[in-house]
Amino acid sequence: MYCPFCRHPDSRVIDSRTSDDGLSIRRRRQCPECGRRFSTTETSSLNVIKRSGVVEPFSREKVVSGVRKACQGRPVTDSDLALLAQKVEESIRQTGASQIEANEIGLSILTPLRELDEVAYLRFASVYQAFDSLEDFDAAIGQLRAEHEAGHDPASATTEA
Repeated sequence: MYCPFCRHPDSRVIDSRTSDDGLSIRRRRQCPECGRRFSTTETSSLNVIKRSGVVEPFSREKVVSGVRKACQGRPVTDSDLALLAQKVEESIRQTGASQIEANEIGLSILTPLRELDEVAYLRFASVYQAFDSLEDFDAAIGQLRAEHEAGHDPASATTEA
């Protein structure tokens, strides 16, 4: 780490602390050459490879803005969306990859969005998975229904029928 004051190519770490969110480390450093102190913040990088091949840093805000459109008119709060974006980032970071394709981010959004709101999930999936016909929607709805029926108590399933 170069000293920002004298450009000496080395520094000594005096103190390290984890940030409140646990995603970064703040280090207090001292230059052995000029003796001045400075702080650095270290984070693990997570980059997204877009379809065009462009690489950019992962952004929770982009996840929220993409999902917000699907949640329009639904009973979903901003804090729900922030929590969803956090879950998505955590699941991606758990893979250990430093670069991930945009397609993988879309896939990692689907499961927590389905848990949050099924209508928003269908809206997002219809765009993300490029539904072309009513049959695509019908298949997705059929899958949701099958999962609901499988998750219900068999006794209640027979009384509903």
